[in-house]
Amino acid sequence: MMISINPFEILAETVSPIFMQTFVILMLVLIVIGTLLDIIHKKNVKYFFDNAKKAKLSATKSLTSGERISVISKTIISDIATTSELGTGKRRAAHLLGMYGTILFWIGSVIMIFCYSNPSSSTPTFWPIIWHLGALMTVIGGGWFWFFLRVDVYSEAQPWYRVIKADLFVLALIASSFFGLIWSYLQFLDLNERWDDKVFLVLFIISNLVLFGGVYWSKFAHMFYKPGAAIQKNLADADGSRDNLPPEADAPKQFGLGITRENPKHY
Repeated sequence: MMISINPFEILAETVSPIFMQTFVILMLVLIVIGTLLDIIHKKNVKYFFDNAKKAKLSATKSLTSGERISVISKTIISDIATTSELGTGKRRAAHLLGMYGTILFWIGSVIMIFCYSNPSSSTPTFWPIIWHLGALMTVIGGGWFWFFLRVDVYSEAQPWYRVIKADLFVLALIASSFFGLIWSYLQFLDLNERWDDKVFLVLFIISNLVLFGGVYWSKFAHMFYKPGAAIQKNLADADGSRDNLPPEADAPKQFGLGITRENPKHY
């Protein structure tokens, strides 16, 4: 079956594993460079540190090391690992599919390229399955979000094909997984020197270059900031500083009967 075959092992018959490994290292370097440029330009990290210092001044409780570890652990398990802040529903399901699909896809790629890309190596069936399953999950989750759940499409009636700079990340992510799956399938068919698999290999490479090379212009760096922001917010709630925001009102929420007429979607 296609999902049990390592596509990089087949590619290694014509392309040296060294080139594949170098490409992966280059992508990691692009992530680091793009993220650092983003930090310098937007000063997000400086903002978070300054905000944390200000919050400490208005804290009503000093957290012990155990309490801090507990808050951070709960944040990682709930807010980060399961995206609980999105509530229950389609948006959370699509996000989880895309997130865990991407993680599986990337881990599978690194393991198979660095450990099993030699033509004489024998790849455990587990890794190609992880790679193909991760790519499929990413395409389904990302496509679901792109076509049906984006705020500007779902709530503002914008056409799904409207593309702005902020869409660079999700589109490149979907494209890299999608082209990777097609390339793997065409290699599995063994087309006898036809051009099909080579075209999709090139598209697979280009989509990855756009994904990792476009970190500075896309929301890629957002993946690094969001966990830190969630941890800081929950620590601020625990020590009473609440990021210098006023406490919640004691009065019950009164929205009127109209609030039940439709699900909230007008952001």
